[in-house]
Amino acid sequence: MSERTSYAAQPGLQSDCGNCFGLCCVALPFSRSSDFPVDKSAGTPCGSLQEDFRCGIHRRLRDQGYNGCTVFDCFGAGQKVSQVTFKGVSWREEPDSARAMYEVFPVVRQLHELLKYVAQALDLPAAGPVHGDLRRAYERLDALTRDTAEVLLAVDVDALRGEVNPLLLRASELARAAVPGRKKNHRGAHLMGSRLRGAKLRGASLRGALLIAADLSGSDLRDADLIGADMRDTNLCGADLRGALFLTQPQLNAARGDARTKVPQSLQRPPHWAD
Repeated sequence: MSERTSYAAQPGLQSDCGNCFGLCCVALPFSRSSDFPVDKSAGTPCGSLQEDFRCGIHRRLRDQGYNGCTVFDCFGAGQKVSQVTFKGVSWREEPDSARAMYEVFPVVRQLHELLKYVAQALDLPAAGPVHGDLRRAYERLDALTRDTAEVLLAVDVDALRGEVNPLLLRASELARAAVPGRKKNHRGAHLMGSRLRGAKLRGASLRGALLIAADLSGSDLRDADLIGADMRDTNLCGADLRGALFLTQPQLNAARGDARTKVPQSLQRPPHWAD
């Protein structure tokens, strides 16, 4: 892969529902809540799952009370498990493989999330000093996602995350070092419901911060590290998120924004945001 090629933009790290056996709609459980209108156990197909493995209410998920579905992203794990791990044979065709497929999917999803973060770090020019280690980590994780179901089920994801996180942290520090001035550190902070309207948070660390229902409207979040930040119902109206580090589509989808919110070019403005 050339230096100019974006790692994070690779098709394999984007969900491709057309090549997936509807695994997120079958393997994962959910409970009746503000995110889902009914209960569903793991391994039970959602009532809206069609024969072609597509969602029958995809365009009306929020209207039907399935907000939780709109903030989920498998980062390409669905098609990987469907087409690579189980070689294109679905759980409908081979019912005996269903249980293993459902158990492997969450593991590969976590690995693909890690791959996505490593890919984003590799796309940061300022993180050059750790690109070598990041490439090795990427290749190792990628190879693991292509291994057998038996190998994947034995993976210690927490241990892998512990090995990769220091590289991501170093990449973040290098990228944010270019931001002028003193950077705020809110790593792991409990900021639920906090009034941070117009906050100057450029280059800040918000790694793992709880930002549920926080008011960040009009805030400057350029180049801020948002890896793992809980942004459910966060008010991002008018906020500037350009260049935000490790920001994912599910985080944006879980937040509230409007036409004035500036988002990174690699991400999409959620359709349910206000005009």
